[in-house]
Amino acid sequence: MDLRIMGLESSPLLSTLQQMVELSDDKSSSASLNGPSRTYVRDAKAMAATPADVKEYPNSYVFLVDMPGLKSGDIKVQVEDDNVLLISGERKREEEKEGTKYLRMERRIGKLMRKFVLPDNANTDAISAVCQDGVLTVTVKKLPPPEPKKPKTIEVKIA
Repeated sequence: MDLRIMGLESSPLLSTLQQMVELSDDKSSSASLNGPSRTYVRDAKAMAATPADVKEYPNSYVFLVDMPGLKSGDIKVQVEDDNVLLISGERKREEEKEGTKYLRMERRIGKLMRKFVLPDNANTDAISAVCQDGVLTVTVKKLPPPEPKKPKTIEVKIA
């Protein structure tokens, strides 16, 4: 849009608006400073597409995550920042054999990921993970409750 045609080229507000429009049209600036990064968008899609259940038992927390078609070597279970449980994996497309072509592709491929903030009583040193029949079960043991503090008696001296 050329503002000179309308006789408005001297307005600072309109000049700024025109610069913003030109920047948004520029393909090289598509990764703007304020927009989400490509990695963030990919991770957000992976988290939205990875179903999970969380259960609490008296002595543990159990996370059940669907990881269809993944082998145990393709799955990562990590603890970040001492209290964030990160479960991730990636399902890759099978290599096509010569002479074979897909007639339909409906199974999801790509990154699978979930993040969970662990409660304060989660023992991050006692985590186990087992994958069976495409379902990953991560068990996080609970820390024992702290012992109640006993009142401290202070002797009163007479001066």
